[in-house]
Amino acid sequence: MPPRKKRSTKVRTIRTAPPRAAQGDGVTAATPGRRSEPRTASGKRASTQLLATASLDAQEGLRERTEAGHLAAGRTPPSQDSGARQSGAVKRVDDAIRTFAPVTEDEKLLSGPSTDPADFTRTDTWRVMRIMSEFIEGFDNLASVTKGVTIFGSARTHPDDPQYAAAQEVARLLAMEGFAVITGAGPGIMEAANRGAKLAGGRSIGCNIELPFEQGANPYVDTLINFRYFFVRKTMFIKYSNAFIIFPGGFGTLDEAFEALTLIQTGKIYQFPVVLFGRHYWAGLIRWIQSRVLGERKISPGDMDLMIMTDDPAEAVKLVVDAYESQQHPQAERSEAM
Repeated sequence: MPPRKKRSTKVRTIRTAPPRAAQGDGVTAATPGRRSEPRTASGKRASTQLLATASLDAQEGLRERTEAGHLAAGRTPPSQDSGARQSGAVKRVDDAIRTFAPVTEDEKLLSGPSTDPADFTRTDTWRVMRIMSEFIEGFDNLASVTKGVTIFGSARTHPDDPQYAAAQEVARLLAMEGFAVITGAGPGIMEAANRGAKLAGGRSIGCNIELPFEQGANPYVDTLINFRYFFVRKTMFIKYSNAFIIFPGGFGTLDEAFEALTLIQTGKIYQFPVVLFGRHYWAGLIRWIQSRVLGERKISPGDMDLMIMTDDPAEAVKLVVDAYESQQHPQAERSEAM
């Protein structure tokens, strides 16, 4: 019988690859000794050419979503309009008077300084007057709004979508409670909200924004105000609203939601409900905020209570009504909260 081989006592070193990021999270683990390459959220290698292409693609995507909303409602998008007058107010961007490369007034304002110092006196300085005129126009048109709610959401939401019906019902109930309904004047969720308010005999307001393409307002807007500057328009949303109701939407919707949350967190506005309508849509974002943002103490535990989620139109409206009543007695409410 041959002798058995002795088992080696030498310890082998097992080399393991650096942990890979979860698929689709856009993060690539760095290899020791090598510089990690910046990548986009989709995992593509970042470059100036990619950013430029992505910017153009984003604008085209926004145009496509807006036009899809008009088509879903059975209307011809403004870009395909033959020129005949349609129902509803339409804002046309007049390219004939533009002498600068930027397309919108916002883009002109946010562009870097010109190499010619004299341009400053002919652009930014005088642009302040135009900005002031937009504030005046907004204040004049909305001065009578003492009870208002702004409803945000995707322009692409189809009339057959349950969220469209929910937004229309929320707006209808709000109008019956005496609230004016304010939107961005576009199609989709915005149209549903304006439609619900108008059907209930309430005030239906649309705050349109100048875009690189013609957006067009939905036909259910009674009071239409056209803005060139996003920050002026956002001021009107906040100033004349007692609450925000946020339906599923994209970057613009998220921007307005976090704008309101920041103002509440910093004490600029009080008793201002931010209602996230559609639990399933918002659940992932809330989980991320709770596990990552709150988990790393970037916000306080109480900040999580600034966002309210619901799927019930009546429940959303009751939250708004209760908050409005509290806003009428802010000192008493603050004393109780303390």
